[in-house]
Amino acid sequence: MGKPSKGSDTGSKSNKKFEKKLQFYTKVKDTLASLSVQKEIGKKKKIHSRQKKLKAYDLSTLSEFLPEFNASQKSALPAPDLKMNCKRRQELVVTEGERLNKVLEHPAFQADPMGSIFQHLQSQQPPVEEKPKKKANTNGSKKRKVKKKAKADSMDF
Repeated sequence: MGKPSKGSDTGSKSNKKFEKKLQFYTKVKDTLASLSVQKEIGKKKKIHSRQKKLKAYDLSTLSEFLPEFNASQKSALPAPDLKMNCKRRQELVVTEGERLNKVLEHPAFQADPMGSIFQHLQSQQPPVEEKPKKKANTNGSKKRKVKKKAKADSMDF
């Protein structure tokens, strides 16, 4: 009769543990809320600085002096992919896979893989501008540099 039973003792311990867990979770929620507010404030500051930088590089006034583009020229230019997301990455994998299959099935590639790759790279490279070569002497010999002797050497008696 002097000692309480183990069931009631463990019940109070479990209640204390449960209360501690609740306190911990509330603290975590509070800190997350405060951190998210701080992040939003930081993001707003970054956005403002980016907008200021964009205003500094505003080139809309130069559009008056530039020649105008036709709509066909604008559509001919490829749109730049700014961000690679999951969907674009999957599309890229599919298109490049199809391109690889076409290359592997091409008879020129099957006959000579390295030669066809080299030929493709040569056709894709811009033409190299050759520098004009220096004129050769009329007799075809190379120019020789003549070293002058010092005055002391030339005054021998």
